[in-house]
Amino acid sequence: MGIYLNPGNEMYKKITKETVFIDHSKLIDYTNYLLGKKNCYTCVSRPRRFGKSTDVEMLCAYYSKECDSSDLFSRLKIAEMETYKEHLNKR
Repeated sequence: MGIYLNPGNEMYKKITKETVFIDHSKLIDYTNYLLGKKNCYTCVSRPRRFGKSTDVEMLCAYYSKECDSSDLFSRLKIAEMETYKEHLNKR
């Protein structure tokens, strides 16, 4: 049951090693901005094959307490944001 509730970062690690990888990590900065706010719900609607599942894997890897994801995200755009270290592996 733990793999469904705390998936870690293994799937996203595999995704980042693909030949075609698009950095959507700025979505994490927006999600960090929404944390703790009353209107914290976000709807991500994109056409088929536009990375919705990849984005979910990224969010799971970033917030998961089960693993250290600092090496994984340190080379992405989120590492340049102020809230990067504040929320990394803390949800």
